[in-house]
Amino acid sequence: MSLFRRVVTVNAAVLVMAALVLALSPATVSPTVTAQEWVVLGVGIGLVIAVNVMLLRRVFGPLERLEATMERIDPLDPGRRIAVGEPDDEIARLGKAFNAMLDRLEHERADSGRRALRAQEAERARLARELHDELGQLLTGVVLQLEGLGATVAAERRSDVSGIQDTVREGVQTVREIAQGLRPPALDEFGLRASLVALAVGFGERSGLRVRQRIEPDLPALGREGELAVYRVAQEAMTNVARHAGAENVELALERRDGAVVLTVHDDGCGIEARNLRNATGVAGMRERALLVGGSLGISGSPAKGTDVQLRVPIT
Repeated sequence: MSLFRRVVTVNAAVLVMAALVLALSPATVSPTVTAQEWVVLGVGIGLVIAVNVMLLRRVFGPLERLEATMERIDPLDPGRRIAVGEPDDEIARLGKAFNAMLDRLEHERADSGRRALRAQEAERARLARELHDELGQLLTGVVLQLEGLGATVAAERRSDVSGIQDTVREGVQTVREIAQGLRPPALDEFGLRASLVALAVGFGERSGLRVRQRIEPDLPALGREGELAVYRVAQEAMTNVARHAGAENVELALERRDGAVVLTVHDDGCGIEARNLRNATGVAGMRERALLVGGSLGISGSPAKGTDVQLRVPIT
């Protein structure tokens, strides 16, 4: 029976029941309605409305639960589905259609997100190569030219040339660091463990924070996309620590736990508040990377304990 017919049936049943009660009861109405009769009519109408509300609540209850579930759906927290009732129920068919729509949307989102991240990584690799090969070589040539120039200028100007050389050398080092951040060579050449160690050491040197590493030596392979997701989440989490946390110590851990490889980045800073998680820098991107490798991202923080970023990537 459709929802429309159910509502009509409930209302008709309530009216018939009210009519039968009036027909069988001794209640009468005078030509001039008395105060007592007004009270009886009011109570009767109230009872009819109450019974109608109770019966319609049972009819519309599944629809309200369907609406509540729809409001809780989060694209960054996939897998939630609506509980489907009787197969012939109209609301159950609506729930099935909604679940099927979610399946299609999540599948398409995963495919489009994976393509976008692959294109992004390809562009990062191209930029890293150009920075290293073109700009890096150009700055290195400037350093060599300055060395030749320093031998020809007057003695009192050599210190100026030397200062320019030092500045250009710093530029070369900065370009090299930017290129490594865009596409870490250690990840392709030496694997995830070595790249995370290099990331932690470089982060500590640049930020001045104390970084402690705890990386298990014999971790299972996660595949190219899984390892890249772990590295990028660690990179983004540590960048956020340097920019926003006001911390002094950072711990980077990678371990095997309960059928998954778990990355944890913990700091002793100010701690991120729950209401700021959705709009926090880079959180959406970290969640997106976690979803695309079938993992999950958890972030918690408090002023007393700092912030914990935890990525779980299942072992396939």
